[in-house]
Amino acid sequence: MTDLRFALRQLLKNPGFTVHPPQCCYGGRAVAVLTLALVRSSGQPARRADSFHGAKAGDERAVGGVKLCWCPPGRFIMGSPRSEPERRPGEDQVEVTLTKGFWMAKYEATQGQWKRVMGKLPGELTAELPEGDDFPVGNVNFAEAETFCRKLTELARARGELPQDWEFRLPTEAQWEYACRAGTTTATSFGDKLSSKQANFKGKPYNGAEPGPSPNRAAQVGSYPANPWGLHDMHGNIYEWCRDWYQLRLPGGNDPDLYAAKDTATKSEHGGISRSRRGGCWADDGWPCRSAFRLRFEPHRRYDHIGFRAALVRP
Repeated sequence: MTDLRFALRQLLKNPGFTVHPPQCCYGGRAVAVLTLALVRSSGQPARRADSFHGAKAGDERAVGGVKLCWCPPGRFIMGSPRSEPERRPGEDQVEVTLTKGFWMAKYEATQGQWKRVMGKLPGELTAELPEGDDFPVGNVNFAEAETFCRKLTELARARGELPQDWEFRLPTEAQWEYACRAGTTTATSFGDKLSSKQANFKGKPYNGAEPGPSPNRAAQVGSYPANPWGLHDMHGNIYEWCRDWYQLRLPGGNDPDLYAAKDTATKSEHGGISRSRRGGCWADDGWPCRSAFRLRFEPHRRYDHIGFRAALVRP
């Protein structure tokens, strides 16, 4: 049984280790035949789900051509304090615990990524949303962003880059704000002020920050500084879809997810319901770029200043 024990030890240490016959024999009789080959159809070692976690906040990896940053499990206060300048309704603070870590795309989804996964760009390009593989993809409605995430998951699994129990999704509002804050408790991940040197927005800087250049259009992703966990453009550039139905009251507790909460979604003055979007954009002032700011948007609609970034999660 020595060979069997050796093989099992190797598999525990290295899930890509392949064990081929021969048989394990005892007393002249074959008592076991071990044929363990943890390989995917391409012949490469299979990915194991528990090897997919980052070691610390901000660790990076790439899957399916998307650069990702690790967001560890943790607890945070979601929303804004009453003293925060330019605070809006729907930001009352709640305590949230995220029991599972997840990967967040380092950049907003780009036109280049979209074309590789989906083919033709959605909507139309404009002077404010220039064409280019490194520019964010805009004019995306909610269903299209979801389809991108699903197809990206399928492609990454087919290439053996992704365990079966991990998938790309739009982030929940809680995941988005947690990643945006990156351990900070201030109005933005850069502090209680926001300059247009730090984020791409139009017009007035937030809370008396120093003015900077405003291009009045979308910028190439990564043109502005990253937050403490390595994520770029969480403030400004282009609004980002979240998976939740919009509720005026923020959900707290463990792993809040309002993806299926259509019946409790807050209705607009016209009676419609919406998904959530976050982050501010090049067409707004600095205050909507705050970490806690949130807006509703009907899921079938699209604008050139609305895009998304994918999260890689283990449901």
